[in-house]
Amino acid sequence: MRDTSVARLGWGAVLFGLASILLLAASALGYRQDWWPVLRALDVASWGAWAAIAGAALAMAALCLGLARGRSGGGIAVLGLVLSLPVLIAAGAWQYATLTTPPINDISTDTEDPPVFWFTATPSDYPAQNAEPQRAAYPDVRPLETPVSADEAFAAALALVEERGWEVLSADPAESQIEAIARSRVFGFEDEVAIRFSETDTGTRIDMRSRSRLGQIDRGANARRIEAYLADLETRTPN
Repeated sequence: MRDTSVARLGWGAVLFGLASILLLAASALGYRQDWWPVLRALDVASWGAWAAIAGAALAMAALCLGLARGRSGGGIAVLGLVLSLPVLIAAGAWQYATLTTPPINDISTDTEDPPVFWFTATPSDYPAQNAEPQRAAYPDVRPLETPVSADEAFAAALALVEERGWEVLSADPAESQIEAIARSRVFGFEDEVAIRFSETDTGTRIDMRSRSRLGQIDRGANARRIEAYLADLETRTPN
């Protein structure tokens, strides 16, 4: 026998779950289409997170009430939970990264002589105060040493940049550097990337710098980008 109170809670969970997805989608689409600035986009996304929390809470309440009363109607509550979970997980990961990563947004494999941005909209030096927290938080952010020539490394690196869909700002082998813009998947936030090539006695050293244009904290995005890119590039050059 169906309990109407369980059903109402379940349908409430579904509505909040749908609202959370729509709010997150609207937040990202609105920012990408220049309907509102980044702070408004983040506000809309936070409303989606709260809707997801409400949807999950109502779904759990419906499931618990249904079990306690021995009534049916849990299926709709499960649907509400399933709809709420993606946004809830994304919001949790965002908050966890906020609390566990240093408040910096400029990462470089060389903190003493970092690559310089020449072609970005807002060129600036790597902040010296970033070096210590960066090394502590991201010890795997290191240069890539490869035995191939600088020209070969440059060609492989540029092909990988293009494969990733980054917007190339400069790619002149004579400058021994590539500059590009990488965009986040959901919101399209723009991060600036510089890849520098230096000849060594054994081949080429590749340094990389990645910096977010927005905000003072990147939640580890730039470090992850550098590590993933250089790891992929390493597989494309002989060891």
